[in-house]
Amino acid sequence: MLDKFLATDQSRSLLFQRLVLGAVLLPHGLQKTIGAFGGYGFHGTLDYFTGTLGVPAPLAVLVVLAESLGAIALIIGLGTRLAAFGAVATMLGAVFLTHLPNGFFMNWSGAQGGEGFEYHLLALALAVPLVVRGGGALSADRAIGKLLHRTPNAILAA
Repeated sequence: MLDKFLATDQSRSLLFQRLVLGAVLLPHGLQKTIGAFGGYGFHGTLDYFTGTLGVPAPLAVLVVLAESLGAIALIIGLGTRLAAFGAVATMLGAVFLTHLPNGFFMNWSGAQGGEGFEYHLLALALAVPLVVRGGGALSADRAIGKLLHRTPNAILAA
């Protein structure tokens, strides 16, 4: 089971997807955890999710973790499938709880009532292949998987 969770190939495309998704999610996670980039911080985010959106507190915490620790995990390729699944769940939740009524487009001009869901579709396009295929080249998952396949004598010798 752990073998399948860690399994991946040397795909540089997956590496690129993993790095871009992690780099895009991390600032959003920092908004939600420490209030960076004009965010609400952890307590403000939980209050917004649980109060305004009606999201249960444990689920709200999982969203914050997916966009913060999950983004870091994606960047280093550790638990890539789980971190990417967290991104998928977060993006789907955001679309259906908040962004769908605002239409497709982002709100660059401020003319619509809120942000559309185009960003979320792009994040999903990056995350889904990572759930299916793993983290690709230079991932911690790949390195751990290789280590687990070594014989006990080879591990002791290293």
